[in-house]
Formats: sequence, structure tokens, C-alpha cells
Amino acid sequence: MNFAPTPEQQQIQDAIERICAPFDADYWLAKDREGGFPHDFHQALAESGWLGIAMPEEYGGAGLGISEAALMMHTISASGAGLSGASAVHMNIFGLHPVVVFGSDEQKKRWLPPLIQGRDKACFGVTEPNAGLNTLKLQTRAVRSDGGRGDHYVVHGQKVFISTAQVANKILLLTRTTPVEQARGTEGLTLFYTDLDRSKIDVHEIDKLGRKCVDTNQLFIDGLRIPVEDRVGEEGQGFSYILHGMNPERILIAAEAIGLGRAALARAAGYAAEREVFGRPIGKNQGIQHPLAEAWMELEAAHLMVHKAAWLYDQGASCAAEANAAKYLGAEAGWRACERAIFTHGGMGYAREYHVERYMREAWIPRLAPVSPQLILCFIAEKVLGLPKSY
Repeated sequence: MNFAPTPEQQQIQDAIERICAPFDADYWLAKDREGGFPHDFHQALAESGWLGIAMPEEYGGAGLGISEAALMMHTISASGAGLSGASAVHMNIFGLHPVVVFGSDEQKKRWLPPLIQGRDKACFGVTEPNAGLNTLKLQTRAVRSDGGRGDHYVVHGQKVFISTAQVANKILLLTRTTPVEQARGTEGLTLFYTDLDRSKIDVHEIDKLGRKCVDTNQLFIDGLRIPVEDRVGEEGQGFSYILHGMNPERILIAAEAIGLGRAALARAAGYAAEREVFGRPIGKNQGIQHPLAEAWMELEAAHLMVHKAAWLYDQGASCAAEANAAKYLGAEAGWRACERAIFTHGGMGYAREYHVERYMREAWIPRLAPVSPQLILCFIAEKVLGLPKSY
């Protein structure tokens, strides 16, 4: 068992760190204050070929695994970019995985290269206001023309908490093609990847606590026309396709949360070593040292679960429990590291110029999304411990 990064993985980390270096803490502080998508950061990664790290080589990707993708996202977040930087490219890394697995060759040739090259930006249209995590009950309806034999679908409905919809020109959209009362099991949902037509989709930004530069939105869809050739796989099987992207997403968000925690911890340790009170650095006090040491251990332990989950996924093995555990542990460890960074700074931790309050605000994201910690606990209790289903 070898925990050391491979030479290739070390090269990835070094390369990502070099790209992130010009986008320093002041850059992200300005983005947090003013908003505006970090197009220059997104383009820097695109020009270096990293947006396709986990996509097939024949379409311009690097053909690497989720282990390498998690390393990339951790490195971006830990650079000080935090969830602002990670969220700007997150969709590229995992979002079109259902297309990679279930799309036709023609679709992959048409869709993947522009995304990898940074010419397209995509958003992920799944969550709905009245369904939440109960995806099987979503209501956005796609009806095929000519009684189910036509060349297009027409879509009506709503989506919520849709990131990057202000700047995206594409959407991966999960819809209902069979009424809820007629659907059997997980069938009845259909997946599309299509143009985000703003004449048919109203995009309303949600003003939120943090990550101002990566927008979050509510979508109102009224008569969106989608060609049949933009349907991913078979009609009615969209839920099973989406499931193939859920475990990678949990692994990546865990890696990002841990990177965020490490960025906060580094700032806390630096401040503790320099700040003097009563004639001595505050970092000399065990009341400062111990919480930071605990945070380091928690982040390290969570990162080991990320490595395990990613390795299992890349081997084609079952990893649902490990991916969910990684997301839970990474989010909690990242949160506590950010909290302790603020405590270490004292009153200065509340000041924006010291950055840790921004990290604390961003640390809410992996705790809340893409699945709640409570639902993860329910999943582990049922699927791992064999307890009765509670929901």
C-alpha cells in the first residue's frame, strides 16, 4: 500500500499551483466583493488543457481518473481560491460524465471538445424547488412533439440552485417524460444536454452568503425546444445516467472542502506565529496550538477517505459508501478548520482583509450540497449498517 503521489500526480499538483499563483488572495477577495465570473482563471486552466482532466483523450481530454481530478480540485481550493475557484471549473470535471458514459460518438464529438477548450460553459439543471433531494419527484416536463414521434421535445418547469447559469451557454437538464403517477421505480426521467436558450429560460440570480463570483440561480423554463439529437441515451433512463456522476461529484467536493480547510489552516498558523500578545507569539500558547493541530489531523484523515473513494471509483469498484463518507468528513473537517482559523485571528478574523471569514462563508457550501450531511448518515446507516430505511 503506497500513499505517496505518483510522479505524474506530483506534476499535476505542481502545474496547477503554477497556474493558480497569479490568482492570489487579493484577486479572490476582489471577486468576493465585486462579483463577476472569473473568466480569466477559467481560461488559464482551459489553455493549459486541464478542463478535460477526466475526459477521454480522443475528444481532447487528458484521460485521467477521478484521483487526479480530485488532486486538481484540492490544489485549486488550497491555493487560496477556495470554493470560488473550484466552483468555476467544477462542472467541467464531473458534470458531463453521463455524456462520456452514455452519449453517442456523435454527441461526444460535438459536445466535449468545446467544453474542454473553454469555448462552452455548462450548468447542471437537476434540483427543483418542490423536490429538493427527492429527484424522482421532480416535475419539469419534456413532451415529445407529434405524439411522441417528432424531432424535438418541448420543456416547461423550474430549476433552483443552478450554478453558473448566468454565464453558461449549455445545460445538462434532467426532465420528466413520464408523469409521476405512471412512472415505475426510477424510470420516467430523461436527460438532455442542450443550448441554454435565454428566450425560453429566465435565469434569476440568488443573492447568497458567499462565492459571489460564481452565480447561483433559479431557472424558469417556458417552452424550451430541444432536438431529439440532444437527448442523452434512452428516454426515461435519465435518473440512472445521473447516478453515474454523483459519486465523482461527492469525491470532488470533499477534496475541495479539504483544500479550503488547508488554506484557512495555513493562514491561521502563519498569523499565530507572527502575532504577539503579552510579549510572546500567540502560537506559543497551547490554547492556540491544540485546536489547529486537531484541525490538521481531521483534514488528513478526511483526505485519506477521499483517496480511498477515488481509487475505488477508478478501479471500477463500488464506492458509494466511501464517496459519501468522504464528502461528509471533508465538509466537516474543512468547516472546523475555517472556524478555528477565525478564532485564531480573534477580532481580525472578522475582517475581510485577512481572508479567513471568506473561507468560513464558503465552507457552508460543501456542508449543504450536493447532499445534506443528514441524508449521508441515513445512507450509511441503511446501506452499510443494514438498518431500516428512514426516509
